[in-house]
Amino acid sequence: MTESRLTARDLTLAYEERTVVEGLDLDVPHGRVTVVVGPNACGKSTLLRALGRLLRPRRGSVLLDGEALDGMPTRTIAQSIGLLPQTPVAPEAITVADLVSRGRQPHQRWWRQWSQEDERAVTDAMERTDVAALADRPVDELSGGQRQRVWIAMALAQETDLLLLDEPTTYLDISHQVEVLDLVRQLNHERGRTVVAVLHDLNQAARYADHLVAMKAGRIVAQGRPSDIVTVDLVRDVFGLESVVVPDPVTGSPLVVPGAPWQEDASAAVAACAEAG
Repeated sequence: MTESRLTARDLTLAYEERTVVEGLDLDVPHGRVTVVVGPNACGKSTLLRALGRLLRPRRGSVLLDGEALDGMPTRTIAQSIGLLPQTPVAPEAITVADLVSRGRQPHQRWWRQWSQEDERAVTDAMERTDVAALADRPVDELSGGQRQRVWIAMALAQETDLLLLDEPTTYLDISHQVEVLDLVRQLNHERGRTVVAVLHDLNQAARYADHLVAMKAGRIVAQGRPSDIVTVDLVRDVFGLESVVVPDPVTGSPLVVPGAPWQEDASAAVAACAEAG
């Protein structure tokens, strides 16, 4: 485990009277890609919201460099942590370029508005996410996949050391899913970004994560390198799925193959055919 800048201690999260996460401890490895997986409603997105201070803990705390997020200025957090929520909403009629440019707001002051550095960051983010050609288009006219890439571009333009992504491959076809996840790995390797992402696809998570966190019912069931924790027993325990785990033929990472699909009982089919005949 490498040094951690972002940690959670005894974290309990709730919406009104419904507790979603309880007593959770987490150390996000610095300079690594951490992926959180688990069944629906297990607390993955809720945890990510708390790590980005969009949700105040019921108990416990989230710490950035040892300091509780609750006591830090919003601008300071926004300069260190970028967050792409699950269902972001764009202002009506805003263009792609304008939305991506909003990622630079934490770096601006009243005496220094727009700079060449801001321009470079926005241009780079749009090119990396393949939305530069859409710069003048209104965001609300784009397809779901295009909008998702624009939101990712805005998060990249923020140029924070820590990047939190809640289901960043939503609405994307398989080729764009791979492009986005490859981009995440590239940002991590070339620019040292620490990434925490929530993904639904366990095989994608195992392929791209350095550190995998498996959650169930608001608690961490297992965490570590995918090759160490992704097993038949874990998949059964966390997802309730019978499976076979084999090495990915391309990466060598764990590949989860679900059990045989449902098939009509052969004898029943023969009997039905005989009766019909």
